[in-house]
Amino acid sequence: MPVQEDDVVNGRALKQKPVSRWWWMAALGVVVSGCRTTGSAAREEPQAKSPKQEFHFDAVTVTADLELDKLNDEELFAGGTSAFAANDFQQAARYFGRLVDFFPDSRHRRAALYNAGLAHQRIKEWEEAGHRFSELSDPARGQGDALDAAFRVAEVDYHLERYEQASKLLGIIAAREDLPLNRRLEAQVQQGICQLESGSPETAEATLRKALSTYDALEDKGEVDDYFPAQAHFFIGELYRLHYEGVKLDPAKGADKLAQDLNYKAELLLSAQGHYLRSIRVGNGYWATAAGTQIGSLYENLYEHMVNSPAPAELDASEAEIYRQELRKKIRVLLTKSINIYERTLETAERIGSQSTFVDRTRESLAKVKALLLADAEGEPASAAPSSGGEPHT
Repeated sequence: MPVQEDDVVNGRALKQKPVSRWWWMAALGVVVSGCRTTGSAAREEPQAKSPKQEFHFDAVTVTADLELDKLNDEELFAGGTSAFAANDFQQAARYFGRLVDFFPDSRHRRAALYNAGLAHQRIKEWEEAGHRFSELSDPARGQGDALDAAFRVAEVDYHLERYEQASKLLGIIAAREDLPLNRRLEAQVQQGICQLESGSPETAEATLRKALSTYDALEDKGEVDDYFPAQAHFFIGELYRLHYEGVKLDPAKGADKLAQDLNYKAELLLSAQGHYLRSIRVGNGYWATAAGTQIGSLYENLYEHMVNSPAPAELDASEAEIYRQELRKKIRVLLTKSINIYERTLETAERIGSQSTFVDRTRESLAKVKALLLADAEGEPASAAPSSGGEPHT
């Protein structure tokens, strides 16, 4: 569930889990000692002795952070802010966490609570991040930090694969009429992604299409961030890609069944491609690059399926040879399409300055597919080599 990196704002948005576990142990000790009576303060009538009971607990090691012990809340907040700005997120979590746990009345506590969550999140300490954000989170009524924290809790749940929990929380936010449309759309798109991850593709598609219907109905598309409609189209493309991958080509079932499955697989490829192209047209650089990469990989994947598929068993030797020749022609088309799409994706990424894992994957895939096409051309007469001109039909 990708998020945008807009986390740190001076004084506030560098914003920790409730009281640490060892603190609860200390509180337990106070309660136990408070139950004892000594001297003449309490007289008890003689009574029958009950059997002696012993309780054994695991050993608990309590460690103090002596380095931070002498700092007040102002110094802790300044130290945490400085560490966060320097990308030392482990140190930032220490400073902000100390402030939250030991200075409950500090004017910086809410900001430190949020920033401690961010710091843990940056170093993928998801449980710790969730504890901090949860104290602030109010998905039903929250604004500002409380609303941002609710989104962060959902993101933590996503990374911990608690998809249904994340989906439920995001659904609460998406249903709030008091929020700006952009925030509701954000919640709805991310809810659809969580539903997909939880194994409910039909529900996910309905949620994502509902979000896109809202976006399409806007007269002023600038009213919302283009990140979220582009993301919605991308993940509907992913739905169809998953359907595509579920269709297996099995020559053992015969030529007719193989042709039927191949046609159906190609239809699903085109459906996925259609949504990836819509994602590109929305105009968000990140998702445009991601969608272009996925289109190219679909053609590359179909090529691999076809080239590794043996001829149907009922074909004799001459028929099998004709089958392989026809297959090679289709394979060249797939490779050429894939190369064109990868190249156009990289051109777009370079033009907008996009850097992501999708861009790296595209470069690697482009080199691989060019090598495959070259190897295929070297195995055939020169006249059979595919033309490099023209745009692919997509």
